[in-house]
Amino acid sequence: MRFEFKSSFERSTKALNPTDKQEIKDIAVYLIDILSQDRPLEQGIGLKRLRGPYWEIRKGIKTRILLRWNGDLVEFILSGNHDDIRKFLKNL
Repeated sequence: MRFEFKSSFERSTKALNPTDKQEIKDIAVYLIDILSQDRPLEQGIGLKRLRGPYWEIRKGIKTRILLRWNGDLVEFILSGNHDDIRKFLKNL
């Protein structure tokens, strides 16, 4: 499996405070670890298919990451809250 961080993901993460940045980083590393080793998700982490190849992983209500998953490529597209993800998907 291959993983790619898009520039839009980097830009969306750059604007966050240090605590939120670390949480986003932890979730991304955790997802890469889970998908690389084909292990189940731990409780409290949600992975949900949103539309077509777009998925969301979240920890709690506030912190979310939008992914595009095509075959063996997982692209990290955006980090933010529920409204940020919704706005992105609305403009597709």
